[in-house]
Amino acid sequence: MAASASFTDYLKDCLAVVGPVTIKRMFGGAGVYADGVMFGLVANDVLYFKADGQNEQDYVDEGLEPFTYDGKARPIKMSYWQVPERVFDDPDEMTEWATAALAAARRGAMKKKPAKKKSKPRTAKIKPK
Repeated sequence: MAASASFTDYLKDCLAVVGPVTIKRMFGGAGVYADGVMFGLVANDVLYFKADGQNEQDYVDEGLEPFTYDGKARPIKMSYWQVPERVFDDPDEMTEWATAALAAARRGAMKKKPAKKKSKPRTAKIKPK
């Protein structure tokens, strides 16, 4: 599930249309981030974008598949879908797909509940005898 340095460098150029992009290696692949939100995934030098109910049908209409990996009991499908090859040749289309993926990632991040603050451990007050 490797992501080559040359491919990730190429992606940074292609995806600059959504703002500064960082690519962080993880689990043999890489996550693609903008504004601290992961909106893309790279595995085996293939780019996948985040999809949700608002943009997933675009990928289905293109006949594309979601990123899937082998889980312990069964294959696990993620909400990242392969980006159409032609998008890499058209900066305007790349902008549309990347912007939609970033919006999906932001919507997903907003759904997550903030972590609860840890309360301080209670200490028993011992009364002197």
